[in-house]
Amino acid sequence: MAQHVAQPTATTPVTAPVKLPLKAIAPWAVFFGVLMLVLLYFVGAEQGATSVFSGAGVHEWVHDARHLLGFPCH
Repeated sequence: MAQHVAQPTATTPVTAPVKLPLKAIAPWAVFFGVLMLVLLYFVGAEQGATSVFSGAGVHEWVHDARHLLGFPCH
């Protein structure tokens, strides 16, 4: 059985990497940074001394994530 191999051509243009300005990235970086801090709060500190919600609902939803990240919860 014959196998066909694609051969590169000499006319393939080389493209330069795209440069993204910092002003375009900064709002997204701040948004995801704040989002990660909120998630870290809920996993690490919610249902403790700084509890925002009463009850054990949030604790039960993030229970396995607490153990995965090394936070004590028992």
